[in-house]
Amino acid sequence: MPTTSPAPRGAGGPSYAEVTASNASLRRFLHGLPGVDPVGLEARASALGTRSIKTTAKAFALDLAISMIDLTTLEGSDTVGKVRSLAGKALHPDPTDRTAPRVAALCVYPDMVATAKAAVAGSAVRVASVATAFPAGRAPLAVKLADTEGAIEAGADEIDMVIDRGAFLAGNYAKVYEEILAVREACGTRARLKVIFETGELSTYDNIRRASWLGMLGGADFIKTSTGKVGVNATPANTLLMLEAVRDFRRESGEQVGVKPAGGIRTAKDAVKFLVLVNETAGEDWLSNDWFRFGASSLLNDLLMQRQKLATGRYSGPDYVTVD
Repeated sequence: MPTTSPAPRGAGGPSYAEVTASNASLRRFLHGLPGVDPVGLEARASALGTRSIKTTAKAFALDLAISMIDLTTLEGSDTVGKVRSLAGKALHPDPTDRTAPRVAALCVYPDMVATAKAAVAGSAVRVASVATAFPAGRAPLAVKLADTEGAIEAGADEIDMVIDRGAFLAGNYAKVYEEILAVREACGTRARLKVIFETGELSTYDNIRRASWLGMLGGADFIKTSTGKVGVNATPANTLLMLEAVRDFRRESGEQVGVKPAGGIRTAKDAVKFLVLVNETAGEDWLSNDWFRFGASSLLNDLLMQRQKLATGRYSGPDYVTVD
């Protein structure tokens, strides 16, 4: 895996200047995108999930999935000790097997960024921070920018922002776009930007497609399904739709954007299904942690258990992995 991330994207490229000029032009563009066939989308996602993975390929997929995890703790009860402990797991997921890859990033609240940064110092593990009034995204822009700036000043390598779903659902696309653009500018070259849509609140697949394009127009380095704080989070179908969006965006603009499904992905079997989606939809260029991530915590434990089973032919006892 690469040890450094690609440079953060610019925002609102010149070929889209007319599209982003006003709310009316954004509406015309977003509502002019091809409509989504829900039945067809879900059938394709389901069919790809049935692909069988052979032993050698499975070993590769398990290690790849581990390397793509944003190991996450986003609880009001988070402590310095918990973050340091999770950082240790990010650096050495399996203390008994140093061949196990490190995770991509450790994701925490802004006030825990400095602790996380110190704990992973000298490694390739990045520190990601949620920001912009996570998880609701309902705050004045000045507050969102201060949230972002504080996280970056504390050492965050990546910012996971949330869009204002109320504004989006009301059709105020310009407000959402301008906030993404402002956070993109606040990140500058210091941090990559992940834009969270909270797909479970967007109601339709058409809205998820529109949000994907809106995030990319605003300069997102990644588009992300969800906060993990609502009932419906990442699904194969909504992730497939977002993968189609980044694929099509690169064809049109030449710029590559990553995808991060988050919430509800708990087993190695599920993770492998998502990797198949990536390979079959966007292609091999997205099969690295520079362009695809899993927002997860408990997923890592099952990946480690399956990895050990593949190596030894048996499962370890319940104390083989740590409880996050």
